[in-house]
Amino acid sequence: MDKKQVVFDKIKEIIVTELGVKAEKVVLNAALADDFGADSLDALELFNQIESEFLVTISDEAAMKMKDVSDLVDFVLEHVSDKYFN
Repeated sequence: MDKKQVVFDKIKEIIVTELGVKAEKVVLNAALADDFGADSLDALELFNQIESEFLVTISDEAAMKMKDVSDLVDFVLEHVSDKYFN
């Protein structure tokens, strides 16, 4: 399984848990606010869980740019250590 799929699957799991969204609704182009109804507090919790899972730091500036699931996956792929996949 490629790294992008691994990261997407884990982020999908986090979104389902944190936001109470049905798994089939979590697709790459789904918008956090529009499709999942995530407010700023929801997004903060989501980012905290992603940071904990992947051992990355999401700056406020980076967080403001993240609008959909694809943005989250791309950010993690850019910043996660290769050790995560071993």
